[in-house]
Amino acid sequence: MDLEKKPEPDMQPQPQRQAAPAETGRAEPVFADPPGGLRASDADRDRIADILRDALAEGRLDAEEHADRIDAVYRAKTVGELEPIVRDLPGARTARPQPDSAYAYGPEEPDGPADSLVAVFSSTTRKGRWRVGRKTNAFALFGNIEIDLTEAIFAQRLTTINATSIFGNVEVRVPENISLRGSGSGIFGNFEVVTLEGVDPQAPLVVINGYSVFGNVEARPKRGKWITDLQDRLRKRIGD
Repeated sequence: MDLEKKPEPDMQPQPQRQAAPAETGRAEPVFADPPGGLRASDADRDRIADILRDALAEGRLDAEEHADRIDAVYRAKTVGELEPIVRDLPGARTARPQPDSAYAYGPEEPDGPADSLVAVFSSTTRKGRWRVGRKTNAFALFGNIEIDLTEAIFAQRLTTINATSIFGNVEVRVPENISLRGSGSGIFGNFEVVTLEGVDPQAPLVVINGYSVFGNVEARPKRGKWITDLQDRLRKRIGD
């Protein structure tokens, strides 16, 4: 009698054991280059922008190149991204400002009377190489006053200009590498001060106070003008 063959149970697939990966040497963690990978601060970007502004003023860059590089400056995330932007310009390497590179002021003079500039149906100009006093009062009545500080000698850090314009005009021009602030108002007139913060924390500070009545008071940096001492120190600081 033939014995019935019982069907053999289906062979269950056995899980395949994965081959152990070949041993390799432990990979060392990769770190970014510390100087190049350092996150850029606003001060770092401003220093690079100042180099580009100087290069534009000297004719090393045209307006289109300057605009393209400025755009790259404010998109940069690290110091390493900033360095190539000015690699072909004087003072290419960035560095943190050192406290010992502060602006060197001349000998301080004792407080005295404020300088006065008056223009009544006339025009008054103060410019060139001159020593700026701590305080200057400028009064224009149907007149025009121009104060140009771009080549002036600052014997103190804080300089205050009190400007009053009645049916007149008072204009103040300062170097690009100082600090400029203002407080005032215009009554049927214009009072405009372009706020400026110098890269060097010890740069001269010029404060414009006053008002205009049917007139104009205006203070702004003069493009391409720098205090030579501050510019030389900035170059040394970046090139160190």
